[in-house]
Amino acid sequence: MEGVAVMADHLDAPGLTSPGGDARLDITDVYAFQKPGDAAKSILIMNVNPLAPTLAAEFNPGAAYRINVDTNGDAVAEIAFSVVFSDVEGGVQLANVHRATGSAAAMTTPAGPVIITHAPVSFGSEAIVTEAGAYKFFAGFRSDPFFFDLLGFLNGLKFTGSDFFIDKNVFGMVLEVPSSALGTNPSVGVWGRTAVEQNGSFVPIDRMGRPAINTVFNHGDAKNVFNQQEPTQDRANFLTSFVSTLETLSSLQGSQGTYTTAQATAIADILLPDILTFDDSSSAGFLNGRKLTDDVIDTELNLVTHGAVTTDMVGPHTDYLGEFPYLGVPH
Repeated sequence: MEGVAVMADHLDAPGLTSPGGDARLDITDVYAFQKPGDAAKSILIMNVNPLAPTLAAEFNPGAAYRINVDTNGDAVAEIAFSVVFSDVEGGVQLANVHRATGSAAAMTTPAGPVIITHAPVSFGSEAIVTEAGAYKFFAGFRSDPFFFDLLGFLNGLKFTGSDFFIDKNVFGMVLEVPSSALGTNPSVGVWGRTAVEQNGSFVPIDRMGRPAINTVFNHGDAKNVFNQQEPTQDRANFLTSFVSTLETLSSLQGSQGTYTTAQATAIADILLPDILTFDDSSSAGFLNGRKLTDDVIDTELNLVTHGAVTTDMVGPHTDYLGEFPYLGVPH
């Protein structure tokens, strides 16, 4: 599996494993699903900071954490929710959440009216939830919801069902919104973006739509290029390499046969741009949005290996909450 690192977006943002890297800007996972029991609301989650709090113990106060919403299929955000954090003072960090629309939604700079003000970050086990009108918001230290036999993957897809992430933590941001706040079209695209302020402007650092796309399909410095570019550039810059990776992975012994170039191109054309498609009128999971319990790894293993591997033998965690903010208590 040369060139393939891990089937998770943990630790793939630019410079995060080098001296001076900032894990606070590393997006681990993005989720979007209809609120359980309320079809008129949606839940948006973006987790950052893998292996928290080892690598970092707060959110970056100089960054913008952004969940983008494409309402018309052009791979450009028409609506965006941006979260910005204060410095930590006396053990307290506060968050403001902006909602931008129109041209302001396509910028990396936080913009638009503030819909959540001075929401406290949860640094302990208690989930501090802030409500403002029709919105709910949580930000803080949580159990990592991702599940995957990482060591089996690194051992040539020899899975044993050992979940590497079962005892790991992240920093999560969870937003409950009226689905109408995602636009009038129930079918949208969602992706996360982190950007950090440098010399008066916000420089893009990491992004993520569907799980594991950058990690599996891009190699070396291409990962950084992919993270920093916008989804509108994905097909032009990465379609060829995605096709090549699909052909290679599907050639594994015992598969249904290597993908033809035409087949691989058709799949790559669906995967790009890297945006999580979500119909907020449906409670179905991945590939419609993504729920915490969705076994995205099994789905993607089956796809990229053309049926050679169908499962890593790992299932969802048991610590998800049945109510907002849904992410489990940290370990």
